[in-house]
Amino acid sequence: MKYDYLIVGAGLFGSVFAHEAKKKGMRVLVVDRRPHVGGNIYTRKVESIWVHEYGAHIFHTSDQRIWDYVNQFAVFNRYTNSPLARYRDELYNMPFNMNTFHAMWGVKTPREAKERIQEQIREAGIGTPANLEEQAISLVGRDIYEKLVKGYTEKQWGKSATELPAFIIRRLPVRFVYDNNYFNDKFQGIPIGGYTQIIEKLLDGVDVRLETDFLKDRKALSGQAERILYTGMIDAYYDYRYGELGYRSLRFETEILDMENYQGNAVVNYTEYEVPYTRIIEHKHFEFQCQDGTDNPKTVITREYPYPWTRDREPYYPLNDESNTARYEKYRALADKEDRVLFGGRLGMYRYYDMHQVVASALEYAEKYL
Repeated sequence: MKYDYLIVGAGLFGSVFAHEAKKKGMRVLVVDRRPHVGGNIYTRKVESIWVHEYGAHIFHTSDQRIWDYVNQFAVFNRYTNSPLARYRDELYNMPFNMNTFHAMWGVKTPREAKERIQEQIREAGIGTPANLEEQAISLVGRDIYEKLVKGYTEKQWGKSATELPAFIIRRLPVRFVYDNNYFNDKFQGIPIGGYTQIIEKLLDGVDVRLETDFLKDRKALSGQAERILYTGMIDAYYDYRYGELGYRSLRFETEILDMENYQGNAVVNYTEYEVPYTRIIEHKHFEFQCQDGTDNPKTVITREYPYPWTRDREPYYPLNDESNTARYEKYRALADKEDRVLFGGRLGMYRYYDMHQVVASALEYAEKYL
């Protein structure tokens, strides 16, 4: 066998593991069916703007070790995630904070805001929430739910909020301060020059084959390595033996506009159900290109449309409800019996990960298996 490890997937998880394996002197082959490395954090330059090809990705963590690790491969800017929510002709700051409450009710103090929310919670009279709608109202009241949660959530999941389980939204970010920072983490930013450079540096010196579908050439590829790290869909690896796991997919519609500034913010969520997309991303704001004196007369926007997943679409979000979790446990039992195959990453472990969690998990794998 030519390689110590065959890694299926050139995304963040597989690339971190490959980098750590190479540091230990191992021979590594990485394959990916896409024509580029980076998985969903792939970025490319369009009109001198770094475009997040598969949706907005903001790196954030409170773990000094993880922050130091990624900063080996790029210089990060000071970007702070401060999305806006648009409901009809109204604009609100996210996450829910005093700016949101002032725009919605005219309240000015945390006490006034808390009293308004508690009044609406009491009026709802919900005991034990039976679904997502009741859970959300019992946390933030009816006004915020109706305008900023209901439509967006129903688009995202493709179901009525009354059909969705309560646990999906056990916690909603509610902050009684005038602070639009979405994350509470100590470190936050976006790599200057995009994310793809990080993956390329992680994979420097590693053999990489793109446009290579492991599942279509499993026998030949598997025979080239002692062990395999598989970061694709675990149910697909086992030919859907116990049925398909549930996912939600996305469609991205990217457009170049002949204007300097389209919406004035990197991310604007559209919370009305009647608007088919969930958000619009304006990529140049990730780089402060309307604030730093850069004279770029064009801008690039991406509309993000949620879709039901089918086998010809990319899986983006696992549907971790009770039935899918039970099905995944059957697949995990199969995986636990493997003697030369590891399953990692968002799809291999059927778990939604933020980027810092992906890096941490990949490093844990490296420490355990290398």
